[in-house]
Amino acid sequence: MPRFFLSADHICGDTVTITGEDALHISRSLRMRSGEKITVCDMQKNEYECELVSFTADTVSARILEARKNETEPVYRAILYQALPKGDKMEYIVQKAVELGVSEIIPFSCERCISRLDDKSAKRKTERWQKIADGAAKQCGRGALVPVREPMTFSEAMKQASGADIPLFCYEGDGTTPLSAFLSDKDRLAGASISIVIGPEGGFSVSEVERVASLGCPPVGLGKRILRCETASGFVLSCICFAAEL
Repeated sequence: MPRFFLSADHICGDTVTITGEDALHISRSLRMRSGEKITVCDMQKNEYECELVSFTADTVSARILEARKNETEPVYRAILYQALPKGDKMEYIVQKAVELGVSEIIPFSCERCISRLDDKSAKRKTERWQKIADGAAKQCGRGALVPVREPMTFSEAMKQASGADIPLFCYEGDGTTPLSAFLSDKDRLAGASISIVIGPEGGFSVSEVERVASLGCPPVGLGKRILRCETASGFVLSCICFAAEL
């Protein structure tokens, strides 16, 4: 069943009003007709099974048949801080992170990033990543869209990441604490904010690791194998999901 995300002000009583690109997608791309059904999410962890009722040039109206709480959103809030990778790797990272339960994605630049974005290209890239995130949320049945922010500097991102209940600064070097040590208490994960910091292809520099440690974030190890930057976030998100929900 097609899934659409709308703010609560589009819902009045048992009527849902859909406008803009979503309305065009329903009427022109999907070629849906009155009587067919869709799922609408209100971005507040509520979802509605709806029947399409009427169409105008730029508006679709639907009637709510059933309202229920969404059960696909994680019990924690995981924020991914991803160092800018080269090429189109970020598109894959965004898509899979959304499928695996991330709540927000924040790209950032650091010393060993090969990719460097100016303001214009950063805006264009972010818009592209957001479309990918939105599509992934619809495909996998999420209860809310996942925002992708414009890239930050390393300092900005780390200052923000260090404020999470559980900051995970993932590092492949020596002197790390195993990821399992942070995920052993299931009760602690429920309702927690978890920051996941992933470096670029060349990893973090020693000075960057020291700067993050000074913010109270010890480096976290992800096991005996070194993961690619496009694999690491999915690995961590999967481990969190298993520890908290499965």
